[in-house]
Amino acid sequence: MVRNLDGKVAVITGSGRGIGREVALFFAQEGARVVVNDPGVNSDGSGHDGGPADGVVAEIQAAGGEAAANYDTVATVDGGERIIQTALDSFGRLDILVNVAGILRDRMIFNMSEQDWDEVIAVHLKGHFTCTKPASVLMRQQRYGRIINFTSISGLWGNAGQANYGAAKSGIAGFTRVVARDLGRYGVTVNCISPAAQTRMIDTIPSDMKLPGPEFVPPIVAYLASDDAWNINGAVFHVAGGELHLFHHPVPQRSIFKPDRWTLDELEELVPTRLMEGIANPAPPRDDIDVPGRGRVTTEEVKA
Repeated sequence: MVRNLDGKVAVITGSGRGIGREVALFFAQEGARVVVNDPGVNSDGSGHDGGPADGVVAEIQAAGGEAAANYDTVATVDGGERIIQTALDSFGRLDILVNVAGILRDRMIFNMSEQDWDEVIAVHLKGHFTCTKPASVLMRQQRYGRIINFTSISGLWGNAGQANYGAAKSGIAGFTRVVARDLGRYGVTVNCISPAAQTRMIDTIPSDMKLPGPEFVPPIVAYLASDDAWNINGAVFHVAGGELHLFHHPVPQRSIFKPDRWTLDELEELVPTRLMEGIANPAPPRDDIDVPGRGRVTTEEVKA
């Protein structure tokens, strides 16, 4: 049986649990030799436990696959370099990098501490850089490679209480588009996944909505990591259960133009009627409000 990833070597960060674990197991089933990276932290980034990475390695090996564990954090340059070096030390090369590792420190912006901000940005956004940089050096030299990053609806559309996480995830989408242009000429593709999946990180967010399981995510990741996806580069895909969407890059939705500088009077007239007509405020006031120059505005008028 021909498997799509036979002979490939993949590093998968944050693969001791959740989506990363499912990706690691799926890759191994498809023939890849896998570096399972996970420092075994809690959802907020605290603690350390080698058990999750070791457990996934043991599962892969028990099924006849090849895997090696790494426990470094992606939040430092040294950690990222050691993660990539593990692939070279264990399997002699690197073909695929999947950046999944992440933590949550959810707070409304007025309650968010500097540490909450810095640590989430460090793991998500900086973590993509720390592993991609050394991986890109190898992939550029060998004129081949696949990098798959992980963004989120929180970063693409916005989600209350996640300014740190959303900023990092939005940055990852932009990072993907730029690095795709940096590396595409060398035969390296860089794409991005926005997953909707029920994991322990999502379990920390109060919600009545049940998301699909993480097992729905790996097939599109494996496809993008395969030779068949050689000409897909800089794309962002959203996967939710059996739904798979290609997200369009941001483009102008509506435009107004004049050959000179706009006046405030013109903008006061045209922005509401030409640019914003029919576009809802994503978080309108809960109560009636006083608008200077207009008077009392009800919540029903705001929503309309």
